[in-house]
Amino acid sequence: MRQLSLRQDQPRMEEDMSQSAVAEVPLQPGQPRRFLKPETQTAMLFLLPSFLGFMVFMALPIVASLALSFTNWQLISTPSFVGFQNYIRLFTVDPAFYTVLNNTLFFAVEYLALNIIVSLTLAVWISSLKRGKAIFRVIFFLPTFTPTIAASVVWLLIFTPDGLADTIIRALGLGLPNFLLTTWAMQAVVLVTLWANVGYNVVMFNAALDLVPKHYLEAATIDGANAWQRFWRIRLPLISPTIFFGTVMTAITSLQVFDEIFAMTRGGPGSATATLGFAIYQKGFTNFQMGYASALAWVMFVMIMALTILQFHMQRKWVHYDD
Repeated sequence: MRQLSLRQDQPRMEEDMSQSAVAEVPLQPGQPRRFLKPETQTAMLFLLPSFLGFMVFMALPIVASLALSFTNWQLISTPSFVGFQNYIRLFTVDPAFYTVLNNTLFFAVEYLALNIIVSLTLAVWISSLKRGKAIFRVIFFLPTFTPTIAASVVWLLIFTPDGLADTIIRALGLGLPNFLLTTWAMQAVVLVTLWANVGYNVVMFNAALDLVPKHYLEAATIDGANAWQRFWRIRLPLISPTIFFGTVMTAITSLQVFDEIFAMTRGGPGSATATLGFAIYQKGFTNFQMGYASALAWVMFVMIMALTILQFHMQRKWVHYDD
């Protein structure tokens, strides 16, 4: 029996030895060497169009804007190198820069806080419904499909003097001035931006709430926890990674606000609603100061990066990942 098993294993051993011998055969002179596996080459072929698009429309313009920020370029003339003069002008010479910076930070803080609070409140309310969850998700998400400029024009008609907003204010006897003609213009921009974008976080937070394990909530209910305690101590910590993602993305978009301001206020009245995004457009495409506009763009980029890094650092204190 032992001899029979050895005879049966002998062909397999010879086959393995032959395969290893073939694998160890060195390449002949002139024979091409394959550095990548066939599946890797196929993947790179499919990724090539996206990579080329990223290089042409993202990477190269970013590098070009950095180079332009050190030049004085009037669009119709040849760029001339001026070193750090654009940045020195930003922080020391141009008094409007700090007004624009304060407006941007004010809008970002107010809009971010309202967006997270309102979207989380609506998501909790939708999650508590027994019927019609899908309908309300669609209703709140629909404004995100609306082109921002078109929606802003409609809201501009609502806020126009003696328009719908003024009529409602007078009917309620509130005595508020027209939003777009006073310092309340920034509040109108915040309201329109919130209406247009809150639906994204509503749907995302609602999906996260629906994924909270039911047995956690049932165990807390048995232990005597009320609805607020179940939300604050169980549901909120479990969806904190989703809230963190929504906070980061909302903060980035809030610092880049432009469409609503361009369509509704054009930075007015005066410079009450002028933000970095609108200042970049105004300096670059209205005043034809492309070098100065590029410097403004890089200041915005540094602000976004600093805020994102701070948020990732602060997440260790309040974001809980369920292992």
